[in-house]
Amino acid sequence: MTFDRKITLALTGASGSAYAMRLLECLLAANCQVYVLCSSAARIVLDTELGVKLPASPDAATAFLTEKFNAKVGQLTVFGKEQWFSPVASGSAAPKTMVICPCSTGTLAAVSQGMSDNLIERAADVVIKERGQLIVVPRETPFSTIHLQNMLTLSQTGVTIMPAAPGFYHNPRSIDDLIDFMVGRILDHLDIDQTIMPRWGYHS
Repeated sequence: MTFDRKITLALTGASGSAYAMRLLECLLAANCQVYVLCSSAARIVLDTELGVKLPASPDAATAFLTEKFNAKVGQLTVFGKEQWFSPVASGSAAPKTMVICPCSTGTLAAVSQGMSDNLIERAADVVIKERGQLIVVPRETPFSTIHLQNMLTLSQTGVTIMPAAPGFYHNPRSIDDLIDFMVGRILDHLDIDQTIMPRWGYHS
């Protein structure tokens, strides 16, 4: 099976799991091959916010998400936090693009300091060192000075910081509209065509 590109999608323990699920759906629809990384806290948030009970086993989680989103064979793979032999752990094999959505402030801090204590942090470190594209979607309020300093550090290395702060100029009528606003902006930065979000100055 041939896919247009490979992307790593990491979910951490911040609120906003609906953004991640919608983004995953759109990436698969765009014929991307997606490597999914999910922290233990992210699984709890998925269950709390969406009632999605993602299995702890990477193989079981892969089967679960493949069925949920009707993904193609080999299109989606979930890796565990200590699967150090997975492609995302090495610059010789990792996708050049990664999105951390939602991104907890703990993960933000670890990535900004070059930590690699788990596979999410290592994958982000690999993308940065290989001069790839890393997008982080922090979901916290208010941001402390420490949070802002960590974001500045990442921004200065070329990381795109996209706080989960949807706009309202498109007159959203539902929570789904707000989710699509953020996901649409992420897709724009990934250079993936999308029509889920109305654009400024255009009328549907």
